[in-house]
Amino acid sequence: MTGTDWAAWQQSWDRQQEWYMPDREERFRVMLDMVEALVGPKPRVLDLACGTGSITDRLLQRFPEATSTGVDLDPALLAIAEGYFADDPRVTFVTADLKDPEWAGRLPHDSYDAVLTATALHWLHSGPLTTLYGQLAGLVRDGGVFMNADHMIDGTTPRINAAERAQRHAVMDRAKAGGALDWTEWWALAAADPVLAGPTARRFEIYGEHADGDMPAPRWHADTLRTAGFGEARAIWASPSDTLLLAVK
Repeated sequence: MTGTDWAAWQQSWDRQQEWYMPDREERFRVMLDMVEALVGPKPRVLDLACGTGSITDRLLQRFPEATSTGVDLDPALLAIAEGYFADDPRVTFVTADLKDPEWAGRLPHDSYDAVLTATALHWLHSGPLTTLYGQLAGLVRDGGVFMNADHMIDGTTPRINAAERAQRHAVMDRAKAGGALDWTEWWALAAADPVLAGPTARRFEIYGEHADGDMPAPRWHADTLRTAGFGEARAIWASPSDTLLLAVK
């Protein structure tokens, strides 16, 4: 793997994600604002479904004394994350399937100040997500936080939803015409890379092409987190299509 430009792969993933979510950095900023407000500038963080480590990267830039455990199952994205953070003792990565009842047993710590995730848990249907929220309630310390920034669809507003989707896709089409990479094109580049080809093939064996879960409304997430054992939960940021949900233990 010597000579692989992991920073370039990290940046390429970020640009591809920003094509779908041009306000991605804003949700990260608000997320870290609330980390600082509720648990301080030296948090022990679990970066849940961490991918290439986008949250961890921004966490450590803002809070140099923070530590992060990244957990994911995707071998290609974890390869990028592990390469990018290879010389950073503040970061640990764990390979685990969040649908495995024993996944938390692989973590290096029993509790965390903050569990953070973005644009990942919509892959889970509401049943497994409810189970996961219960597990997270056991991992977050008292006074600690869980934040999930993701697609959360309010089915009671179909006209708003349709108009938002049409507008968002029109903007994406213009960016695509300007050369932006989409999901499929990005993964094609990863599959063609000598270092990432093997992990990418394994990744598609695990996940297939793509799978979306139920994407319930923000209220469902807040209610489910409170039932799971969090004391408070509500949306703290929203775009027309996505929500950042914060729960405090």
